[in-house]
Amino acid sequence: MKEFTIRAYGRMELASLYSPELTDIAAYRKMKKWVLLCPGLLQRLYDLGYQPNCRSFTPLEVRVIIDALGEP
Repeated sequence: MKEFTIRAYGRMELASLYSPELTDIAAYRKMKKWVLLCPGLLQRLYDLGYQPNCRSFTPLEVRVIIDALGEP
């Protein structure tokens, strides 16, 4: 398996790494639910400047997500 690299990811690109068996949009919806259910994760993302309408995650936002959800 290829080692996960911290870098900027499109939101559907990152979600597809977590749920490769799903379509891009279904994977994104699933990851979005995980983010909402993980205590404090959404607030940490907002503190970093995350905007829900952005189509990508910065490397720092990706780090916070994998710290909370684990590597895909």
